[in-house]
Amino acid sequence: MSHKAGFVNIIGYPNVGKSTLMNTLVGEKLSIITSKAQTTRHRIMGIVNGEDFQIVYSDTPGIVRNPSYKMHEFMNKYVETALLDADIVLLMTEPGLNFSEEQVLEKITGSGAKTLVLINKIDLSDQQTIMQEIKRWEDTMPNAEIIPISALNGFNVSKVFDTIMENLPESPPYFPKDELTDRSLRFFVSEIIREKIFLYYQKEVPYSVDVAVESYQEEPNIDRIRAIIFVSRESQKGIILGHQGKAIKRVGTEARKDIEKFVGKKVFLELHVKVNKDWRDNENILKRFGYDH
Repeated sequence: MSHKAGFVNIIGYPNVGKSTLMNTLVGEKLSIITSKAQTTRHRIMGIVNGEDFQIVYSDTPGIVRNPSYKMHEFMNKYVETALLDADIVLLMTEPGLNFSEEQVLEKITGSGAKTLVLINKIDLSDQQTIMQEIKRWEDTMPNAEIIPISALNGFNVSKVFDTIMENLPESPPYFPKDELTDRSLRFFVSEIIREKIFLYYQKEVPYSVDVAVESYQEEPNIDRIRAIIFVSRESQKGIILGHQGKAIKRVGTEARKDIEKFVGKKVFLELHVKVNKDWRDNENILKRFGYDH
């Protein structure tokens, strides 16, 4: 029996629904989903296995138009590497969004990878706008297949999956069949904590924060985790902690619940906050957060 396997890489601007689609396709909550833009900062792989196929999905950070920090440069690099190894590219957009990255479109066309342009959030638009959008993309990328979807509501996601299966190359699996992702448990713990910070804090604070898991001890009945939340300024440390530590306690409680679901056992989570004003431009710190992955 022949076996199919390949890399299916999702790219697009921030906040077009890449992570929502990835999680729907993989069936696990691997990528941070919040309504704020630029929540995904790494390339995260989710692996879907069947008896005769393996799809390796990649969720990538949203393309940063004008990188302000070294961190943004790393994020854009993930998008570039995703174009190099893709068997199938899922370019996500939404009605009314002007995708002006000519270089990215040229690279996609030049890669020879099968391309699906997914027009997401069609539930928030009208039929005429969607038809105009489809026509515009047909003119822009004549060799791509254009599929209108709603990742959130699951509309047409099965069509995306069927089209991927049709175009998946014959290949042995790239990863062991029981693997769900290429990322470590520590990585997902830090992402869960970071997601809660995006949910519970306002304005620029979540964008100035990253999380490093300092220690992770697995015991028979409980996992003990110590994590550091890095911020850029002293004032942000005060905001993260909150009055009498109430804000960070809430983050800790909500993150612990999700981590327990993820690992399937009890968790003791200890959170600390540290100030490092240059972490977004410091390569050593960025490597600690996994940015050279």
